Amino acid sequence: MENQRNMILAIVLSALVLFGWQFLGDRFFPPAKAPVTKIEGGQEKVLPQPGADPAADAPKAIRARATVLRETPRVAIDTPKLAGSINLKGARIDDLVLKAYRETVAKNAPPIRLLSPLGSPEAYYAGFGWTGDGVDAPGPNTVWTANGGKLTPETPVTLSWTNTRGQRFETVIAVDRDYMFTITQKLVNGGVGAVAARPYGLISKDGVSKDPSSWTLHTGPIGVFNDAANYDLSFKKLDEAGQPGIRFASTGGWLGFGDKYWLTALVPDSKASVDAGFLSTAPQVYQAVESGRSLVIAPGKAASVSQRFFAGAKEVALLDRYENEQGVPLFSRAIDWGWFRVLEKPIFWVLDQVFKLVGNFGVAIIILTFLVRGLMFPIAQKQFRSMAGMRRVQPKMKELQERLKDDKPRLQQELLKLYQEEKVNPLAGCLPILVQIPVFYALYKVLMVTIEMRHQPFVLWIRDLSAPDPLHILNLFGLLDFTPPAFLGIGVLALLLGVSMWLQFKLNPQPMDDAQKQVFALMPWIMMFIMAPFAAGLLIYWVTSNFLTIAQQAWLYRQHPVEPVPAAATTIVAKKK
Repeated sequence: MENQRNMILAIVLSALVLFGWQFLGDRFFPPAKAPVTKIEGGQEKVLPQPGADPAADAPKAIRARATVLRETPRVAIDTPKLAGSINLKGARIDDLVLKAYRETVAKNAPPIRLLSPLGSPEAYYAGFGWTGDGVDAPGPNTVWTANGGKLTPETPVTLSWTNTRGQRFETVIAVDRDYMFTITQKLVNGGVGAVAARPYGLISKDGVSKDPSSWTLHTGPIGVFNDAANYDLSFKKLDEAGQPGIRFASTGGWLGFGDKYWLTALVPDSKASVDAGFLSTAPQVYQAVESGRSLVIAPGKAASVSQRFFAGAKEVALLDRYENEQGVPLFSRAIDWGWFRVLEKPIFWVLDQVFKLVGNFGVAIIILTFLVRGLMFPIAQKQFRSMAGMRRVQPKMKELQERLKDDKPRLQQELLKLYQEEKVNPLAGCLPILVQIPVFYALYKVLMVTIEMRHQPFVLWIRDLSAPDPLHILNLFGLLDFTPPAFLGIGVLALLLGVSMWLQFKLNPQPMDDAQKQVFALMPWIMMFIMAPFAAGLLIYWVTSNFLTIAQQAWLYRQHPVEPVPAAATTIVAKKK
C-alpha cells in the first residue's frame, strides 16, 4: 500500500512539473520561435513565417505595400546593410529592409522588413518636424523637395520646403554604413516676425511585437532616460495610457521600440534636455515621441538641431560601439541582458571569438561548453567527491533504514552518526550546483537574446541554431504526414538530452525515499518534453555538458568504489525480517 502511495505521489508531482511548465515556461523562459523548416519524406521544406508577407497576415490592410510605395515621390536608400526609400510626402523614413538578414533560412527568402509606409500592413515609420507659435510647419501631407535621388553613406540628402510666410525648412539626412541615420533639421526665418519652434522626432508603429515580452526577454517600448534603462514599459501600459501617454523628462538618452533582434530608436543629443514619451493614438497604434527645447528665431536668422535615428539589428558589437565611441548612453542595454549581464557579456565575447576562429556556431558552442566545464572543474570535483562519498556509504544507509524503519528518530540519529564517522556531508553537493546555476542561466540568455546565433547552421539537418530541432521523432522524421504540436515535437537533441540526464541520475546516489526515486526516474523524460521547444543551440550546450559530466562522474567514482555491505550486517537484516 505504501509503495502504491509513493508511486501515485511521484506521478502527481511529475505531472505538476510537466503541465505546470506550459503555463509558466512561456512567461519566464520563452522557448525559441517555431522552426523555419520541417522534414517531409526525408526532404527539408521551408515553413511559411508570420510576417514574411504582411499582406497575407493583415486582412485590415486595404492596399498592398508595393501599391502604397508607388503612390508617393521617394528618395532611394542604399547602404551596405540597408535598402529602402524616404517618402517625400511627410519627409518620413518609412520603407526599410535589412540586407544582411532574411525571413527564413531558405536561399530565396526575402530580407527582413523593418519599416513600412502608412496605409500598408503593419505600418512602421519615423518622422521629424517642427511645432510652435508663429510658424507654419510642414505637416504629414507636405511634399518636400530633395536635392538628390539616392541616400548613401557617401551622399547625404537634403529635403527642403518653404511656406507662404517665407519660412524655409531643411532636413539633412545622412546615414552611416550600419544602421544609424543622422537627422539635421534647420529652420530659416525669412518672415517679418520672430518665431518660437520646437523640433521633434517620432516613431509610429502599428501592432505589437511578434516576439512576446516575458520575464526573461523584454520587447516593445524601451528607452534610456537620465542614464537609466527602462524595461517597465509595455504595449499594454500604452493601451491603458491612451493619448496622454507616458512621459519622461530627460537629459539625452534614447527611446523607441525593440523586438527580440530588431530596434528602432530616436537618439537626441546626449547633452540636450528633451521631453520624451510613448502614447497610443488608436487601438494597436503606438508612438514614441521626443522634442527638444523651444528655439526663438529672429527674422533673417536660422537655427538647426541634430539627432539620430537607429533602425536595424541589435548586433552586440555594433551597439557597444555606438555607446562607447559615439556617446549613445547605455545603448547596449537595448539588449535585455538581465541580472547576470556581468556573466553574459564575457560569455558572449568568448563564444563570438571562438565562432570567428572555427566558422561554425554549433562547434563554437561545444568548445565553449568545454571551456565552461574546465573553469567549473574544481567546483564540480567537490560536488562529485561529495556524491561519491554518499554513494560509498549508501549500502550502510540502506542497512540502517531497513533495521530502523519503525524508529524514525533513532534512524536520524544513526544516519548523522554515520555521516560523522565517514566524513561525508549530504548537503555538500548542493552548493556547487547553486554556483553553476547562474552560469547556465547566463548562457541561456546569451543564446536567446543575441542575434549572432540567428539562422546559424550546425550540421546535417540543423540549419538554424536559434530555432527548435526540426527533426521530430513522433512523425518518424517527416516520413509520416503530420507535424506534431510543439509540446510533442521531440527532436533528436531533446532525446539525447533525456538519455544523458537518465545516465546522470543512474550514476548519482539513489534517494532513500521511494517517492523521490520515482520522481527522479521520470525527471529526465519530463525535461525532454520541457526542453524540446527550446533553441537547438541551447540543447547542444546542455547535451554536451551532460556527457562531460557523465565522464567526470564515472572517472571519479572509479577512484571511490562502492563498498559492499558487510556480511554481518546483511545477516542482521535477514534475521530482523
